[in-house]
Amino acid sequence: MTTTASFIPASKLPEVGTTIFSVMSALAAEKKAVNLGQGFPDFDCDPTLPAAVARAMTDGHNQYPPMPGVAVFREQIAAKIAAIYGYQYDPASEITVTAGATQGILTILLACVHAGDEVSVIEPAYDSYVPSIRLAGGVPVFVSMELGEHGYSIPWDKVRASITGKTRLIMLNSPHNPTGSVLSASDIAALTDIVRDTRILIASDEVYEHMVYDGQRHESLARHPELAQRSYIISSFGKTYHVTGWKVGYVVAPAALMAEFRKVHQFNVFTVNTPMQVGLAQYMANPAPYLELPAFYQRKRDLFRDGLAHSRFRLLPCAGTYFQSVDYSAISDLPELDFARWLTSEIGVAAIPVSAFYQQAKESGVVRFCFAKQDATLETAIARLAAL
Repeated sequence: MTTTASFIPASKLPEVGTTIFSVMSALAAEKKAVNLGQGFPDFDCDPTLPAAVARAMTDGHNQYPPMPGVAVFREQIAAKIAAIYGYQYDPASEITVTAGATQGILTILLACVHAGDEVSVIEPAYDSYVPSIRLAGGVPVFVSMELGEHGYSIPWDKVRASITGKTRLIMLNSPHNPTGSVLSASDIAALTDIVRDTRILIASDEVYEHMVYDGQRHESLARHPELAQRSYIISSFGKTYHVTGWKVGYVVAPAALMAEFRKVHQFNVFTVNTPMQVGLAQYMANPAPYLELPAFYQRKRDLFRDGLAHSRFRLLPCAGTYFQSVDYSAISDLPELDFARWLTSEIGVAAIPVSAFYQQAKESGVVRFCFAKQDATLETAIARLAAL
């Protein structure tokens, strides 16, 4: 007798299950724990932003926009990049609005990576990278960041050693999730030297671009023309404007690369919802919200770090993002996932094990907290964590 199981195709992602973010958020809800695991704010956005979207709806902006995005929105994105990073992208041919950064990343890989092509992945890495590479038929090649006295760093000599004639693309992420590290001028120089005179492309995930602290600048690849000419750069309005549920982002790239991206994009999502694009375009006319974001989150970072400064957690450097990684080895010798579960269930604070950001779980005794929370939320978590 034929059963449903007879029709199920072989999985393209046999190793993929429920993400660690969903698992830990569900456990946090069950245990009524403070959720510092999944990376989203527990506070509202500026009320003028949803008001702008609502106005766009009532003004009749409810039908399909152009495939690459609403023109005035792309013009605002181009103007922002030019003002901050000094690189001019053509809104007509070099900018595409996406249904969040994750869709942009998958579309880049589907457009550029062919069966058997290798893609360099620097771990720990955001969890969508490797499944997206495999769906594109690519082969991920892993290089682990090194964890030392001054936090995480990229071993560029090992990245260079991983490059072969099959390398098609390097996945890059700065500011970096989950480690909170940021690329420096020396990192940019090393990367430039590796890719010079090669056919290698770069996908630069810069969704936390406006969260860089202590007076440092974000080394967007858009600042560096030699890299920009071979790079897709990804960003996200969800992170910048505290609206992660809206799932609106963008990808920029030179016209020839963007033409290939759009070939996939038009058959993937085709385009992104119109009223949010119109509302976001209006909101972007004022640069203050993203220019003031580093100070906004640096204060929260410092509140969280100061609260744990005398605890048994060892605070790793946090130069960017809204994530703080901590070494808990003075508290427990449990594996990271077990410690995160214990912390959630018994102490009432949810975290994410950094081992979950490796293809083969690597134990470093480190978990990640998200400090994109109300001060009261952070203070409750600090009181519980500092008591350990």
